[in-house]
Amino acid sequence: MRRVTATVFSSLWILAAQQPPPDPALPRFQSTSQLVIEVVTVNDKNGKPLEGLQAGDFTLTEDGVPQSIRICEFQKLPGPEDAAVEPATRTRNAPAAPGGLRYQNRRLLVLYFDMSAMPPPDQLRAFAAARKFLTSRMTPADLVAVMEFAGGAVKLLHDFTDDRDQLAATLNQLVAASQGLDENAGDESSPDTGSAFGQNDSEFNIFNTDRQLSALQTAAKMLGALNERKSLIYFASGLRLNGADNRAQLRATLNAAIRANVAFFPLDARGLVAQAPAGDAAQGSPGGAGLYTGGAAMATMNNLQRSQDTLYALASDTGGKALFDYNDLSMGIVQAQKAASSYYILGYYPANAALDGKFRRIKISLREFPSAKLDYRQGYFAGKEFAKFTAADKERQLEDALMLGDPITDLTIAMEVNYFQLNRAEYYVPVVMKIPGSELVLARKGGAERTVIDFIGEIKDEYGTTIQNLRDKVNIKLSGETAAELARRHIQYDTGYTLLPGAYTIKVLARDNETGRIGTYLSQFTIPNLNKETQRVPISSVVLSSQRIDLREALYTAGKDQAQISNPLVQEGQKLIPSVTRVFSRSREMYVYLQAYEPSAASVQPLVAYVTFYRGPAKAFETPPLTATEALNNRLKTVPLKFGIALAKLPPGRYTCQVTVLDPKARKAAFWQAPILLAR
Repeated sequence: MRRVTATVFSSLWILAAQQPPPDPALPRFQSTSQLVIEVVTVNDKNGKPLEGLQAGDFTLTEDGVPQSIRICEFQKLPGPEDAAVEPATRTRNAPAAPGGLRYQNRRLLVLYFDMSAMPPPDQLRAFAAARKFLTSRMTPADLVAVMEFAGGAVKLLHDFTDDRDQLAATLNQLVAASQGLDENAGDESSPDTGSAFGQNDSEFNIFNTDRQLSALQTAAKMLGALNERKSLIYFASGLRLNGADNRAQLRATLNAAIRANVAFFPLDARGLVAQAPAGDAAQGSPGGAGLYTGGAAMATMNNLQRSQDTLYALASDTGGKALFDYNDLSMGIVQAQKAASSYYILGYYPANAALDGKFRRIKISLREFPSAKLDYRQGYFAGKEFAKFTAADKERQLEDALMLGDPITDLTIAMEVNYFQLNRAEYYVPVVMKIPGSELVLARKGGAERTVIDFIGEIKDEYGTTIQNLRDKVNIKLSGETAAELARRHIQYDTGYTLLPGAYTIKVLARDNETGRIGTYLSQFTIPNLNKETQRVPISSVVLSSQRIDLREALYTAGKDQAQISNPLVQEGQKLIPSVTRVFSRSREMYVYLQAYEPSAASVQPLVAYVTFYRGPAKAFETPPLTATEALNNRLKTVPLKFGIALAKLPPGRYTCQVTVLDPKARKAAFWQAPILLAR
């Protein structure tokens, strides 16, 4: 199992990079409206749909106040005997226009596989049930989409289509694998593994359940781009709440599904379970007296019941149905298929436009046909302004944004990731993010100007497993002089990790806590195994900078000074600030820093390095050769290479910066290149 070390430290700085302030003379026009969509099933006394109704036939009130119905569309869903349906194939889900319908008279089914909540045998059973439905029970009126929650992200594998071959090919690409989120109930039914005491299992269970519910919430919001009714078939091996800790997330998930007109149809992928009193071969035997008193068997049955109770709550509160203790899981999809009958889509703009997050009660009736039966949602929670968010709302917003596949670009953010070898196995990875100060909002509190930035992120390996997390909240208090300069400067945040060689993906979100604006940065990076480098001189990544700042000037620092010793960018009480954008002023000096390693040499061998600037194919400037003969006192024989380059003699423009490192004795070399821009 891959071993990683926690974040070493983090700090925040205001940099002197110039940023032109926005023009206050430009006018801004902004308008917002809230369209509420209601899905209403209208049947006569015989249970058959009533057709031909218009908006004037309905009476709709919100909190007792009559509302004007602006949209009234009838969706006629044919039965299995009706085959006259136009084909529809799509590859990506584009949002419908307000009140518009993208899939007219079609039944929308979503096959959602929660890979984190199913062991491999249950995953295979779920895949087989989905294939059976596609081949034998899918009707011409059905449009099916495939979604997956794996590796901490919700993915739309295939959008709504009636092409069975494409859907089957998508299912064939799903691979059954353990996701590492198996829960341990922490009671008498828990296996006795003989491991040392660690963190309470219940804490991990709370986190896992919140992630699974939050993923369902994200899926519902993704489907909310369509105004039609959607049925989400949720394949999972149970979902157990842990006391009252997960209720807030459960409520948020249900609210998101109701607002998006999504009905959950959970299917227990375990099927009909005949459990042995002491557990089966899938887990270790429980320990303690409960094995002999029947307490372990009773706890096992209670856990099974509780895991199904949560699935039942998801179904009943969203208008779906749950399938338990049945081995033919495809029958659960058929349940969702039969539950979706013809319905009306009503839309209105509420008279109460306040975004207060309160519950709005809806009542719909028919002016005629008093014997008709109407089925619709009884209300919804209004939207909420960011200024009225609670701490739980703000945390949930960040978690939801982190799991979205598409980035949020309300806030501009740039990032740079470097690596330096610490020992034969580990590498220190400094991560630097830059945010324009003009995009942050200052608030006055306690007599001082302040701005608050939230950071959340994760690092995943090449298999999609999250191996490191970032969660930080920076509360910056500024003096009057510094606050006035914020609009013309950048804020730079940095943190660091210790990782092993490999390919990684890093995703970081930054949020202005005054306005709620979020910026996302997603990047892939690779840490090479320099121990296997035999043809070239092993070197670290190269850091280009134009600033060195005293550590005491940081606006925010988390961690002790002792922890920053691991950071090679910190030397003699000063920190080298990487230039994320690689734009340099000719009036400032440019610093170049890298490390070379000689682990196989008996003693330190002299290295020669120089920096070259190319403008197109022509050489514009080259530094004198730097001969390095001293190394750090470690087994890698780390040779630091530092350059200070005056840029005043170079004309403004775009250049290619190349760093060359030579080992004359071993006849090896290493090269590094990157584009830069010189400004006046």
